[in-house]
This record gives sequence, C-alpha cells and structure tokens, in this order.
Amino acid sequence: FPKSGWVNNFSNVIADIRVNKYTENLFLTDIKFIINGQSDLSYFVCPDSGTLSFVQAARLLGISASAVGKNVARLEHKLGVRLLNRSTRNVSLTAEGLLINPLQHILEQLHEAESELTSSLAQPAGKLRVSLPVIGYRLILPLLPDFSRRYPHVELDLDFSDRLVNIIDEGFDVAIRSGELTDSRLKSKKVGDFRFVLCASPDYLNEYGVPGSPADLTMHRCISFRFPSTGLLQPWELRGMCPGADLRTASVLTVNNIEASVLLSLSGMGICYVPGFVVRESLNTGQLKEVLPGSCTRQGVFSALWPASRYLSPRIRCFIDFIGESGLSL
Repeated sequence: FPKSGWVNNFSNVIADIRVNKYTENLFLTDIKFIINGQSDLSYFVCPDSGTLSFVQAARLLGISASAVGKNVARLEHKLGVRLLNRSTRNVSLTAEGLLINPLQHILEQLHEAESELTSSLAQPAGKLRVSLPVIGYRLILPLLPDFSRRYPHVELDLDFSDRLVNIIDEGFDVAIRSGELTDSRLKSKKVGDFRFVLCASPDYLNEYGVPGSPADLTMHRCISFRFPSTGLLQPWELRGMCPGADLRTASVLTVNNIEASVLLSLSGMGICYVPGFVVRESLNTGQLKEVLPGSCTRQGVFSALWPASRYLSPRIRCFIDFIGESGLSL
C-alpha cells in the first residue's frame, strides 16, 4: 500500500492499542468500528458500494449512532486525515479511507490480539505450524504426549525438513533450529544444548583399529555431512586441531542426511561426527562406540524462532515455554 504519513500513524495507533488495551478503551472502540466495517457487510457496507452504516455499527457495538460518529471523528483526528465523507443521507469512504483495505492483515492481527488478550486466562487453542529439522522427530515426538495432555486444544502441524525454510513467507508460527540467528525479522529463545561426538561400530573398530588422537583419523574411513541448505561440509571441530583445518582422511563418504551418517556408521562403513542425541540409544546399547571421547569441542544450541512482528499468541507462547522447560531431552 502507498507509504504515507497517515498510514504510519495508523500503524502507531494499532501498536498503541495493543499495549494499552485496558487503558485506551475509546481508541479500541474506534478501531473496532473499522475492523467490523471490513468484515461484516450487515452494518458497514463494502466500500465498493459507496455507503456505510453508523446505525448498524452502533447496534452491534452496543452504543449510540452519535457515539460511533464521535469515535470515528476522534480516530480521524488521531490519524490526521478524514476517512469518511458524511452527509444527511449517507456516509462514504474518502480516498484515504479506501487505503484501509490493504491494511487488512494489520487489522486481522489486532483482532486476534484483542480476542486473545481478553481471554488470556483461557486454554490456548488453534493450529500451530512448527518447522523442525529432519532429526527433530527424535527431539519432539517424545514430548508430544505430555504437551497434548497439558494443551489439548492446540493442534500441532509439524514440518520436518533440513532445508532453510522462510518462516515468515511460508507461514510458520515457530521453527526449531540450531546455529546462529541471522534474520533480524525473527526473535529467538534457547531451548536446548547438545554436543557432537565421534562414533563407529564395534566391527569397524575391530577391523581398522581405534584412533588414539585426532591425527590418527587421517588413516580412517570418515563419513562427512554436507548441509542441504548451503552445500558446505560440516567441519570436524576437534581438540588440538586448528579451527577450519581440513581433515584429510584415507577414505571419505559424504551424505546430506544425519540419519544416513548414523546408518552407515552402524553398518561398519566408517566414523561419523554427529550430535550426541542422535546416537544416544545406539551408544547405550553398544551398537556404536564413542571414538576419542572428549575430543569434540563443538557445543550446539537449539533455539525456537518466531517472527518478531507477530503477536505472540497463547498457543505459540505455551509451546515455546514447554519446549524450553523440557530442554528437548538433549
């Protein structure tokens, strides 16, 4: 929509109402009239028809038609622009008033915020779209029974993918990701730590021997991981090695899926470098053995990300808080 001073003022009014809902009831009533006008043709006729109804608006708002007129006038004064043309027979939108239509997404956010603020003590409800890495099923699935029991009215829509999703453009409410936050449009909250480990199958170690130091890895078959989103190889950050040093191994397998790395290692194909939680069960059962314990220096972090501009609704907040409290069982 056109960038103009009054549009900026309008956005400021909305932000002001969000923060001061209980102390700025008059302004809330003003905006409520506009919101209802956009969504209910029974009392605020579509701008294309050229007329609006103060009487119908007043009836649904539970106030008098004159009060509606005063509230709209106050809104126009606040914005510094006339939104409506008034006559004794009808009311029509001005050119500036017509600009409210492209602001529908802002009005919808306000409508949602108003509804959720007035029912802040109610049980969180609604669909929640969450993006997670492919290995995220190991993290999130064990937690779902407890989450569903605590918040039975929240419907989870989980998307598992290693690609770099655009949280805002693709309509996700929350994403669980590792690594640094690079998008200034997002907010984040740390929800868990993890460490990397080197591991191999007992059969592999019996055949090729057990490395005694990181330098010995040059004589071993190593399984590398390539990030699907960037095509870059995951560096092996080991104690005693210079950061960014290229590990020259005797034989290399490269995959772009962590589960594939683990399965290859289980089958005796080589040593893999993976997050510890991915191989916890295999290490506990003896299917894999940790190689060079304590040599991996990298500590990873999982964070919950959400759009900075989006109102943090109860269903989003309860999910983020629940995951943070659980620590993702890392």
